[in-house]
Amino acid sequence: MQMHDSPPSQLQPSFERLRAAWLDQRPSYEQRRDDLKRLRYLFRERLDEMAKAVSADFSHRSVHETLLSEGSVVLSEIDHTLARLKTWMKAERRAAGWKLWPAKAEVRFVPLGVVGIISPWNYPVNLALAPLVAAIGAGNHVLLKPSEHTPRTSEFLRALIADVFPDTRATVVLGGADLSAAFSALPFDHLFFTGSTAVGRKVMAAAAQNLTPVTLELGGKSPAIVGETADLQRAANRIATGKFFNAGQTCIAPDYVLIHEGKRDAFVTLLKQQMGERYGARNGYQDYTSIINEAQHDRLANLVNDAQARGHELVSLVDMKQAPPSRVRVFEPTLVLEPSPDSAVMREEIFGPILPVISYRTTDEAIGYVLGRDRPLALYCFSADMREIETILARIVAGGVCINDTLYQFACNDMPFGGVGASGMGHYHGREGFLTFSKSMSVLRKYDPAPSDLITPPYKGLTDRLVRFITWIPGR
Repeated sequence: MQMHDSPPSQLQPSFERLRAAWLDQRPSYEQRRDDLKRLRYLFRERLDEMAKAVSADFSHRSVHETLLSEGSVVLSEIDHTLARLKTWMKAERRAAGWKLWPAKAEVRFVPLGVVGIISPWNYPVNLALAPLVAAIGAGNHVLLKPSEHTPRTSEFLRALIADVFPDTRATVVLGGADLSAAFSALPFDHLFFTGSTAVGRKVMAAAAQNLTPVTLELGGKSPAIVGETADLQRAANRIATGKFFNAGQTCIAPDYVLIHEGKRDAFVTLLKQQMGERYGARNGYQDYTSIINEAQHDRLANLVNDAQARGHELVSLVDMKQAPPSRVRVFEPTLVLEPSPDSAVMREEIFGPILPVISYRTTDEAIGYVLGRDRPLALYCFSADMREIETILARIVAGGVCINDTLYQFACNDMPFGGVGASGMGHYHGREGFLTFSKSMSVLRKYDPAPSDLITPPYKGLTDRLVRFITWIPGR
C-alpha cells in the first residue's frame, strides 16, 4: 500500500502554521484536557480498525498483542495524564534563601512550543501516540511523522489526528527517508525520535544545526541475567513472553540471556515447552506475529546463518514448517547456545525471535559481560537472592530494570522510560514526559528592601562589612 505522502515542500508551511497558532494562544489546561479526552474517545472507538491496519502492515500480527501493546498502553497513558495534569502544571515553591530576603521563588512548567515526533514501525501506534499525549499535556503543538514501513497504520494515525485536532494544533505528515531527513532539520522546540541507534545519530546531527534539544529512544542489546537461585520455570515463562511477544520486534525485549551454568540445559528445555504451548500448530500459529518486511526477515536469516557458519549450536523452539501458506515472513524462534562475542548475534541488536543463551559461573562474571558492552535500554534480573540483585543494580547502569519479569517497566506510567548512552537519552511517560516537553522556568519575585540597594561601589565601610558578612562561611 502506498501512503499519501507529504512532499518535503509542505513541511515548512505545516511547521509555521503550528508555530503561529501556538504563539497566538498557548493551550490552556481546559484545552489540553479537552484534546486528550477527545483523543481517548475516538481512539477507543477505533481500536478494531487500528488492529486491522497494524496486522495488515505486518502481514499478520496477533490482535491480542496489538490491543495490549498499542491500545491498552495508549489509553492508560491518557488516563494517567488526565488524572494528574492539574497537579503537574502547578508552580513549585522553592527556597529563595536568606541572602535574597525578602523574595519569593518558584518554578513554573511552561510549554516549549512546537514538538516534532518521529515514530517507528514495531509499535507504530503506541510509540507515536504516547509521546504525543505527553507533548499535548504539556501544552505544545505537534508535528508527527510515523513510519513509512507501516503505511496502513500511518494512514490510520493521520485520519485519527485530523479528526481529533485542528491542523493548527497537531498534524501528521507521511513519507520516507527523504521526508525524515527534512523533518529532523526543522527548527523544532523539541524533537522526539524512536528508532535505531544508527538513525538516531543522524537525527541528532540534523537537530544540532538548530540547537534543537532531542529525546532519543533507541535500543541495543538488553540482557536477562538468570541467577543460580532463580525460579527457573518462572524465568523461562517470563523470558518467553518478553522475547517472543511481537516476534521479538521490541526494543526492550531480552536480547540475550546470561544464565548460571548449572541451569542452562534445564532452562532450554523449559523454554521449548513454553513456546510449543503458546505458538505451535495447536492454535494454528495465530498468536505468532510475522516479521514486518523482507529486509528485516533477510537480516534475521543472516544472523542465524552466521551463527551456523561459526559452529554454534542452534535450537529451534517451535516448528514453523507447518504454518499455513498464507502466513508469510514467519521466522522460526531460535536459540543460539554459547555464541562467541564476535558473532553477529552478539554484535548487533537482534530485534527478532533469535535468543542467544550464554552460561556463566559467577555473578561477577555476568556483570563483567554486561559492563563490557554499551549500556542497555533494559536489564532483566531473575534471582531469589536480594544481595545478588542489589549487587547487579549497584554496578550496572541501564535505561530501566525489571526484577523477575520482563517488559513491565515500560507499562508503569508513573516511572520514566528512556535509555542511557547508546540506548538513548531523555525520558517520557507520566510526569517525566510532561517535563520533557516543558521548560522549567525559574521565577523570582523580589520585594523591598533589596540588598543590592546597599551593596554598590565604592565597596568601603558598611558595604565592605556587608560583603564580608554575606561571604563568611561558619566553621571555616
